[in-house]
Amino acid sequence: MGSNTSGKKPAEGWPGRRLSHPDFARELAARRAETGIADLPRNSGKRRTASKKALLKAIEDAGGKW
Repeated sequence: MGSNTSGKKPAEGWPGRRLSHPDFARELAARRAETGIADLPRNSGKRRTASKKALLKAIEDAGGKW
């Protein structure tokens, strides 16, 4: 949740292009298809904290795939 101290709505003042999540996902898939990148390499996880490792293990144990 963003700060409300500025009094501006989150969308005000942003000069950049706005995309919805579904639009972004479609464009990203198209760019990956153009470059031939099917899957990006995963983070190796060598520097994960113990709490992060525990969280990921709990997700996996619950049947989730992170």
